[in-house]
Amino acid sequence: MARDYYEVLGVDRNASAEEIQQAYRRLARRYHPDVNSDPSSEERFKEVNEAYQVLSDPQTRSRYDAFGPDFQRVPEDVDPGAYARAGGGAGQQRQWWSRGEAPPDFGDVGFDFEDLFGSLFGARRASGPLRGADQQAELELSVEEAYRGGIRHITLTGPQGPREYDVTIPAGVVEGQRIRLAGQGAQGVGGGPSGDLYITVRIAPHPLYRLVGRDIYVDLRVAPWEAALGATVPLTTPGGETKVRMAPGSSSGRRLRLRGEGLPNPKGAPGDLYAEVRIMVPPNLSNRERALFEELAAASNFDPRR
Repeated sequence: MARDYYEVLGVDRNASAEEIQQAYRRLARRYHPDVNSDPSSEERFKEVNEAYQVLSDPQTRSRYDAFGPDFQRVPEDVDPGAYARAGGGAGQQRQWWSRGEAPPDFGDVGFDFEDLFGSLFGARRASGPLRGADQQAELELSVEEAYRGGIRHITLTGPQGPREYDVTIPAGVVEGQRIRLAGQGAQGVGGGPSGDLYITVRIAPHPLYRLVGRDIYVDLRVAPWEAALGATVPLTTPGGETKVRMAPGSSSGRRLRLRGEGLPNPKGAPGDLYAEVRIMVPPNLSNRERALFEELAAASNFDPRR
């Protein structure tokens, strides 16, 4: 059985959207592969991300609460009440899932998922057309594509050969988010409608940007004198060029927050962009530069190790 998404995020089943977001940000910062070298951190990060994508969307969360780990397999038009009433095992499953308890041993009651669907849809198969199955695929995007959105032309190969699709990517799409292409799944039976095609988004690693949910982290490279004296520094972001004001005495690691400059969010507040100061030293000093640094070293009482 798949791990409970609420357990993955460490929140109660009645947790608010804000509590879910806070839990996700805390765990994402802990397990992000860029900050955690443990080999298992990447899988843990993916698990946390998957749980957040399901529980942060009210509609998807509702289906998850109703159908449990099988929420993606249950067709959209299935009534949760009918699902619960279909067979003894299914009813028991609905009860334990809604309470967040451990599942019973369905082997003792003869429960089988396919038998459940047989009881739910047997009459429909006998009397008329049947809707086609939903299908899954993955699409890798750059951070810039996820930020801007747009239309991506893709080709997928299936049992019936290659098929081409124009996928509309919403601005601000995040890792693990699913894009639904209605009616583009498997063909129906007996004249029934086709299923849907679900495209799961994967964000490719980027040389400049690191994503944590909708927040974007980028290094702000500055010279020693800019860090010491303060400066207005140019910064490249997925949304274009901008400038940030750095206060005097900024050390490496200091974060400058650009509120709302992260990934857009069509359903709520956008993410933030964090520029992290990185002090860069000239790799090859001229004679004049060396003399000035030596003069500074002699005149300064600053001890960075205290």
